[in-house]
Amino acid sequence: MQMLYNSDNYAVVQIELAADEVPVPPSVVSTLTRGGYEIVDKFARKELFIEGALAESFKVGVDALIETSPSVEEFDAYLEGFTGLAQQPVVMH
Repeated sequence: MQMLYNSDNYAVVQIELAADEVPVPPSVVSTLTRGGYEIVDKFARKELFIEGALAESFKVGVDALIETSPSVEEFDAYLEGFTGLAQQPVVMH
């Protein structure tokens, strides 16, 4: 787990599990990884976990945005496009 971004409005955490940490059939190559991104909307107090094709699309968009040296506001605007999907309330344990 790695914190990738943390602003007043959002936090993004990358979660990556090596294939040996996830039960997979022996026929699958052991160098595969599995995981995704957790995006937390601090004001709405909701979070979203994305994986698979959506996570890959998110990563491509972030990489393109980073090339432009975005401001915090620009990066937050990008994240806002994903937070509409957030349904899980953030709960403290």
